[in-house]
Amino acid sequence: MRMGIMTGTRARSANVNEIGRTHTVDEISGLAARAENAGFDTLWMANVFSLDAIMTLAIAGRETKKIEVGTAVTPTYPRHPTAIAQQAVTAAAACGNRFTLGIGLAHKVMIEDALGLSYAKPARHMREYLEVLTPLLRGEEANFSGEQYSVHGLTVGAAGVDSVPIVIAALGEHMLKLAGRFTDGTITWMVGPKTLEGHTIPTLVNAATAAGRNAPRVIAGFPIALTHRVDEARAKLAPGLAIYGSLPSYRAMLDREGIDDPVGIAIIGDEATLREGVARARDAGATDFNAAIAEVDEGAYDRTFDFLASL
Repeated sequence: MRMGIMTGTRARSANVNEIGRTHTVDEISGLAARAENAGFDTLWMANVFSLDAIMTLAIAGRETKKIEVGTAVTPTYPRHPTAIAQQAVTAAAACGNRFTLGIGLAHKVMIEDALGLSYAKPARHMREYLEVLTPLLRGEEANFSGEQYSVHGLTVGAAGVDSVPIVIAALGEHMLKLAGRFTDGTITWMVGPKTLEGHTIPTLVNAATAAGRNAPRVIAGFPIALTHRVDEARAKLAPGLAIYGSLPSYRAMLDREGIDDPVGIAIIGDEATLREGVARARDAGATDFNAAIAEVDEGAYDRTFDFLASL
């Protein structure tokens, strides 16, 4: 199982005066280099409303040599599939084909309430989006007519880039089937090992097999922290994760896992606890572990990073 590091766009400091500060591009590039030097396979970056993840990772990729970089994830609605294809191909060219494009629907509260775009038919949106996007990422011509997108006779390419891998944030059955049919796999969040094994992976694999595709990647993301102050750590982490309990797609995954409070999905504790948590994801069938390290107390990030590197 490949090991990866997840980074957001906000500073991770335990210092209350630092909370909310946006990461700099240099900090993300430095983290990529640090992760590469420590032996991690991947660095994933969220895309919210500060640094653009594709552009930032293209820069980070040029300053590293072997680590894979990928978005986790870039929302589809604000960007036409031809535009995101052009960005992805450029990023791949910048870092020697070490870029993976992760995309997702985001949520109604962001797309409709904040941006004013219709979120009425998310599954149709994603299917049509992939119909346009996936051939472009393979260097092929896109020709598609649908309700939301109509693209004909367009190609996107760059010297030295044959194709760009793509994964989508897929939770429900329909999205997992789309992931298996069109993409290289899925990247998950708020999905526990029981749900991975009993729902996510079999649905995804069956769809990929039916489509004649290779075995898909399953990039399992978990909040994680190495600490002996477990109760304090969970209390500190809980407010930041609470939102996931109210978003329908994540709530459904937590219910499948039998978890009420989203903080219950986090892997928090001593070395044995973390080792067991990572092993459970691996044994469930995850191909990649994506560690969202939480700075639950001073030094927790570095302790956790070093421990995961040792695995």
